[in-house]
Amino acid sequence: MSALFTPLPLRSLEIPNRIWTSPMCMYSAASDGPETGMPTDFHLTHLAGRAAGGAGLVMAEATAVRPDGRITPWDLGLWNDRQQQAFARVTAAIRSHGSVPAIQLAHAGRKASVDKPWLTGGFVPRTEGGWQPVAPSPEPFTGRPAPHELTPDEIQQLVRDFAESAKRALAAGFQVVELHGAHGFLIHSFLSPAANHRTDSYGGSFENRLRFALEVVNAVRMVWPENLPVFFRTSATDWLTENPEDDREGWTGDDTVRLAKELRAHGVDLLDVSSGGMVADATIPVAPGYQVPFAAQARAATGIPTGTVGLILEPAQAEDIVATGQADAVLLGRELLRNPYWPQHAALELGAEPRWPEQYGYAVRRSGKR
Repeated sequence: MSALFTPLPLRSLEIPNRIWTSPMCMYSAASDGPETGMPTDFHLTHLAGRAAGGAGLVMAEATAVRPDGRITPWDLGLWNDRQQQAFARVTAAIRSHGSVPAIQLAHAGRKASVDKPWLTGGFVPRTEGGWQPVAPSPEPFTGRPAPHELTPDEIQQLVRDFAESAKRALAAGFQVVELHGAHGFLIHSFLSPAANHRTDSYGGSFENRLRFALEVVNAVRMVWPENLPVFFRTSATDWLTENPEDDREGWTGDDTVRLAKELRAHGVDLLDVSSGGMVADATIPVAPGYQVPFAAQARAATGIPTGTVGLILEPAQAEDIVATGQADAVLLGRELLRNPYWPQHAALELGAEPRWPEQYGYAVRRSGKR
């Protein structure tokens, strides 16, 4: 039996296989008006299509917990009833194909209020529909304005915002909620000394820099059912400290192990391991599976289940990652844009049974292929 097609139990939930759709921003929601942040027919087709393609878990893109948490004005959000109702048909479509619907809740922090990446990718000012970003410290991301430094009261409001969005996610039918603590966004910027220069209880020591992340986890875990899992996405390294040619201090793989121990103790069920995003000019040794060792390190050191992502392109490569215990699941992004049916073809290659929709399976079997 292929390890990749073995179900993964997490709490009372059983995810049918270990090939999952990574959250990928589509920048395709309304940017203003009553439909701001609502998933559209495009999002429904996009996410349901990955479920039809055989992914065991389909995760909706980074979804802002409040308006200023969007990366771009065209991001998804989950802070009102209309958004919640629109997501309900997305989760129903994903589940209709036998996949688990998941959502990544996020706040973009100092990287918020920018244009679509295929346009300029530049900062969008208030006069053009943007807003002032917020962050733990008034340290700007490369080439952007300085963010507003959050006060302790504002930080506590953000904790509540994450919890409220998690409640809405549950009501919309999601079975997994993931907290976005990676890629230089708000939670990550509290964790990393490259962005957090505070001197109060939310900055300075390692324990203080973890405080906001753990408060968010605790608040979400309080409103999320005991029988359903919570994930946390991390950037395992900023790719700064490990680079002998870079004298900047950043978050490291060893820091991620320490974080993983805390997350597990606070009720996180899986660590979704990515990397980078804190600074624009980090030197990153990109290669197939380049982030897998960080997932393996955290898993081996703490026992927390892990998912891994990044240039996982071939079924045999993905099978080896899971079969050898480097991670419990693989998350595919752009490869599932190129080929939404990658999991079905991987099943054929690895000797497992494809999970075709009934309407497709009839025709596929008649063609002489399973």
